Amino acid sequence: MLRSLFAILLAIAGIAWVQEVPAPTVDHHQHLFSPATRVLSPTVKPVNADDLIGFLDEAGIRRAVVLSIAYQYGNPNRPAVEDEYAKVKAENDWTSVQVARHPDRLRGLCGVNPLKPYAVAEIKRCSADPSLRFGITLHFGNSDVNLLDARHRRQLETVFRTANQHRMAIVVHMRSTVSLKRPYGKAQAAAFLELFEAAPDMPVQVGHLAGAGGYDDPQVDEALEVFVDAIAAADVRTKNLFFDVSGVAGLGDWMGKAHEIAARLRQLGLERLLYGSDGTADLLRPRDAWAAFSKLPLSAEEFRVIATNVAPYMR
Repeated sequence: MLRSLFAILLAIAGIAWVQEVPAPTVDHHQHLFSPATRVLSPTVKPVNADDLIGFLDEAGIRRAVVLSIAYQYGNPNRPAVEDEYAKVKAENDWTSVQVARHPDRLRGLCGVNPLKPYAVAEIKRCSADPSLRFGITLHFGNSDVNLLDARHRRQLETVFRTANQHRMAIVVHMRSTVSLKRPYGKAQAAAFLELFEAAPDMPVQVGHLAGAGGYDDPQVDEALEVFVDAIAAADVRTKNLFFDVSGVAGLGDWMGKAHEIAARLRQLGLERLLYGSDGTADLLRPRDAWAAFSKLPLSAEEFRVIATNVAPYMR
């Protein structure tokens, strides 16, 4: 009898929690995959805007940020792509057309390898596109960016400055190349913070909580510690700094680190956290990603704050 009563109380508590915590207002980390990208990633299923809208509807999420994956054509660790810049432009243009199908629900960000000679030209071109003008997305791992390389830093400063001049937000997959075991941690995070001086007016969103998905990599926590310390010290460079939580829960041994993740989220400041799912046709669609994230040891009020946060470029 007592066991049955306890089960009923747990069920009631679960229903109350669902009613108390709304679905996220915005999914701040999504991708679309054009048919053309099958050449780069044959196992990845194409996902268009209509597909994404269906995924969002399943999760009860109204809007999403679509991060163009055009930067994949500039990956220096893959075979060279013929007419590379033409393909980068074509992928960004395809993303723009897709986003324009649902302008009240989707906003696109322009994708580019920041180290390429055409990077600045592509950012300027995208700034005039009504569906991509909101920001740029950079993937340091895919582009093999070395934040401790002086030449790379100079180019990144130029890219950040260009985005700032054109009033474009900056979303960064910051983790160094995992497949090649590139160094990553405190030194890289400190160097990354220095770039903010080139874009003082625009929001900078660090994807995947500064990792590459999951929370198994201790180097990610080392990088986060730099940001935590800078925020605690009221470092002016962090005034427009945000983090999306895409892929943090649901991948790898994240459950074993749930309390550690929750502690880091609180240290960063809930007001800086943006919900995101990451883009996929199969693994962890928005509904599943939110369900996994909701298992972290956070209060209903903390979940509510994260769920309702909206990045400045989406307002």
